[in-house]
Amino acid sequence: MNTDKFFEESKEQSIVKATIVSKYFYAWAKVLISQVKNKDKKIAYIDLFAGPGRYKDGSKSTPILILEKAIADKDMQEMLVTIFNDGDPEHAESLKKAIAEIPGINTLKYAPDIKTIVVGEELAKIFEKIKLVPTLFFVDPWGYKGLSLRLINSVLRNFGCDCIVFFNFNRINMGLNNPLVKEHMSALFGNERVESLKQRLDKMNPYERELTVIEEISNALKEMGGKFVLPFRFRSSKGDRTSHYLIFVSKHFLGYEIMKEIMAKESSATVQGVPTLEYIPADKNYPTLFNFSLPLEELEEMLLEEFSEQTLTMQQIYELHSVGKRYIKKNYKDVLIEMEMKGEILCDPPAIKRKSYKGKPSFRDDVKVTFKKRS
Repeated sequence: MNTDKFFEESKEQSIVKATIVSKYFYAWAKVLISQVKNKDKKIAYIDLFAGPGRYKDGSKSTPILILEKAIADKDMQEMLVTIFNDGDPEHAESLKKAIAEIPGINTLKYAPDIKTIVVGEELAKIFEKIKLVPTLFFVDPWGYKGLSLRLINSVLRNFGCDCIVFFNFNRINMGLNNPLVKEHMSALFGNERVESLKQRLDKMNPYERELTVIEEISNALKEMGGKFVLPFRFRSSKGDRTSHYLIFVSKHFLGYEIMKEIMAKESSATVQGVPTLEYIPADKNYPTLFNFSLPLEELEEMLLEEFSEQTLTMQQIYELHSVGKRYIKKNYKDVLIEMEMKGEILCDPPAIKRKSYKGKPSFRDDVKVTFKKRS
């Protein structure tokens, strides 16, 4: 695939993608630095399809944003190792020049390492043989070539390693029925899952097909140890079809929680404060077209059903219930406050003994919630 056109302009979706990755990198790095500061004293960021550094309109791509965040933080200056790869030598050279122009780039203890490796199974074999320092691994292949479960797992298996994958959904969707790219599809889904998908997808409409493909990718990632998987959808400028997905994979709930909050802020729409976890440029002009559901009412019903006669803290409720759902922590607290006011739950301490904020009782993570028996 010729990627030159991809960098001719910084489309809104590309800006959102770069923002999500760079924001998560900073939050991830701050957590890991505190854990390894007195041990390995290194963390890493690896981008296997880094691109030329800047779009042709001059705006910054992900590698530049990552390095700028590192330069602005004293600990990251001393501890961050970065590897940027692009199989196109011209892109790699352009990236090298863009990095050299970043103010303060020489303050980094470890100079960015720029490579021109063609990504494939050989690279996965290399990663499998070494123990990586805590690493945020970003894979953005524009299509699917080079993207494999084995490659992701070769990094994710190490302590403190998270992975973010960005891919063109339409190319994968078409590839599943193309015998010429069966090898690539098997690398992404696994042989058995590919064959099962082919049989099932033929009978589905486009919406069901999309949900099934993303569900199967998520399941494949979970099976190899990525306990927490979070997809973020990008749709076309008109909002009528999906263009790309960004999928986050982590072994730890904290990473999942942090990324969900970041994705929530970058979502183009919310309903009752619940983020869509997708970016649709058309939402800005047609905000009412997204959804007519009432997600907070649905959350209340789910909590009453699932936790009947149980006592848990707010944090326990959030960790047990939020995985695989669009709800963020604030949504849970808002619903629990309403449920307490309606007498559906008992809280310790009760609302009258908790501080108020903007006319409503606060709801700390350690508040104990007792659900009444569901009638």
